[in-house]
Amino acid sequence: MDGTIYLIGKDGKLEEMSQQPYDKEDILQKYLADYPNLLAGDQMDEAKPKRWLFISREVGVPKEEGGSDTWSLDHLFLDQDGIPTLVEVKRSSDTRSRREVVAQMLDYAANAVVYWPIDRIRACFETSCDKQGIDPIERLREFLGAEDSQLIEDFWEKTKTNLQAEKIRLVFVADQIQPELRRIVEFLNGQMDPAEVLAVEIPQYVGKSQRAVVPRVIGLTAKAETAKGKRPPKKWDTDSFIKDSKDRIQNQYAYQLLSDILDFAEKADLPEFGTGEGTGSITFKFKDLRSKSGLVSVFTVYSDGRIQFRFANIKNSIGDKYSEIFNAMLLKIIPNKNWDENDARAGKISPTIVLEEAFPKKEILESFKSAILEFVNLAKKDSKVA
Repeated sequence: MDGTIYLIGKDGKLEEMSQQPYDKEDILQKYLADYPNLLAGDQMDEAKPKRWLFISREVGVPKEEGGSDTWSLDHLFLDQDGIPTLVEVKRSSDTRSRREVVAQMLDYAANAVVYWPIDRIRACFETSCDKQGIDPIERLREFLGAEDSQLIEDFWEKTKTNLQAEKIRLVFVADQIQPELRRIVEFLNGQMDPAEVLAVEIPQYVGKSQRAVVPRVIGLTAKAETAKGKRPPKKWDTDSFIKDSKDRIQNQYAYQLLSDILDFAEKADLPEFGTGEGTGSITFKFKDLRSKSGLVSVFTVYSDGRIQFRFANIKNSIGDKYSEIFNAMLLKIIPNKNWDENDARAGKISPTIVLEEAFPKKEILESFKSAILEFVNLAKKDSKVA
């Protein structure tokens, strides 16, 4: 390996630093865990630099539902958009073929999007924080720049949606990216969508008294960027939402439920379509001046046939009383409840359930719609009194 950089000292003199290999692969792995910015998110997207939330090292990947871990991923990160970023670290001196390294990463990716439940990723993050003596909630608030617990739940929900849509990022890291691996990365990144494949070269430079590392992103060819930029940010509306639903939902009853809820939301109050690239969403909201935003989110339906109950937003917007009322209301109606009652009452969660499980009979959906209108009218009446 060769290459030289020059460090300017406080005395104005230059110190020559030559490129040298890492003594151990673990050194580079630890650097990444301690300093995630070495992934050079500013080079990946200059307009919107990527920021990194470190989830864990040595994350197990199973190859079947409920199975034991078959592989171990070096690092898992999430960026600020909830995109899972799988990182595999190899020294340039690694004798394994480039094909073997790439095949290994593709194994991780193909199985992770299927067999990694979001609860497992959250658990890995919390365990990692505990080992570092960090409060996971405070770390997330710092990362997201948000105090609202609903925004934290939304972040995890966005991560779940990205996994389901196979919107992930694969990153090969080495002190020197060999030409063979570079060509493979550039080819895959040009072909894969919505997944992204990149490499980050992090050479080490050593001088008499100092060390330095200089990350550089590889794989962002003009062809790949053009290909991935063909689709503008998704702006969902009724037509696009319905079209996406028809493509995604095979269960005819579930599709009828979604259509009915969409019609109800559009007629009843303030529906707001989402902007997610992978999955369409529409949130039922109502106006309430007690909320900082002036709006309260009650539930969200997704074009893949799920419904999310927004306990956390209700609590944070208009108070504990209403999250408790909302929870009690749903407990009477939804037969297949999949959430913890105490967490829901406290507004700690915003659970999601598939429509056919939430409303196995059409009469249950009708009861739900009536209860929603009653809930909104109560909140509005109290708001006027307040």
